[in-house]
Amino acid sequence: MKRSSGVRVAATVAVSALSLALLTGCGGDSGGSDAKALSSAELKKAIIAQGDVDGYKVDASGKQLPKSKDVVKSGEEQCAPLAYAMGGLAPGDSASNAAVMATQEKKKPTDNPSKSLDDLTEGEFEDAFTDALSLDMTVVGLSSYDGDGAEKTFKSVSDAVKSCSGGFPLTMQGTDQKVTSIAAEKASGAGDESVAFTAKSDAEDGDVATTHVEVVRHGGTIATYYTMNLGLMMTDKPYDVPAAVIDAQAAKLK
Repeated sequence: MKRSSGVRVAATVAVSALSLALLTGCGGDSGGSDAKALSSAELKKAIIAQGDVDGYKVDASGKQLPKSKDVVKSGEEQCAPLAYAMGGLAPGDSASNAAVMATQEKKKPTDNPSKSLDDLTEGEFEDAFTDALSLDMTVVGLSSYDGDGAEKTFKSVSDAVKSCSGGFPLTMQGTDQKVTSIAAEKASGAGDESVAFTAKSDAEDGDVATTHVEVVRHGGTIATYYTMNLGLMMTDKPYDVPAAVIDAQAAKLK
């Protein structure tokens, strides 16, 4: 049975989605000039792990994430901190960094028995396909800095949300993309400072893919959150960086 272009769009978005992001601003304490960076071992202990977030599976394998900044390129230098945050990489020149993927666990239906794929109509197939993809997937990154490095890095991100509002070209892991706009949104208020944004980018057939990013400073450590939900992207329904993930990570950094 031939599937409609919506399925092809979904597949394309799934491949390119790990390259979008956006911010929102929220101020806080400016302390941290005497901060001592966490070591790589300390940072790996500080980042969320499996069992830390109810309803989410946390994958620390790094299989889906960029290995280094070498595979993430922004067409505009001032927008690079946003591009790095979208890949779970350190937005600035950090002493150490770590990243994991937190994926929402899908609740199994309890009412009607599922049909086999062969028995589904075209509309039922697309509905089932979209529903299966309606999961929040969040790349969580931690990076730690000496002295006032975290403060300077946070400012570079906050400034980029404003200066890069018109978008920028992006290459992530060999895939060229075009972020068409960055728009500030309300941040969680976690940590000492937090900024959040929405990123829109071109997808197949003129569609627009929307993802969400939040960056939070906890003293000398920066936490980045990049969230995509492919099913809700396809149906233009709203979503955000999940508060449960931010809260769990903030709790481990206290």
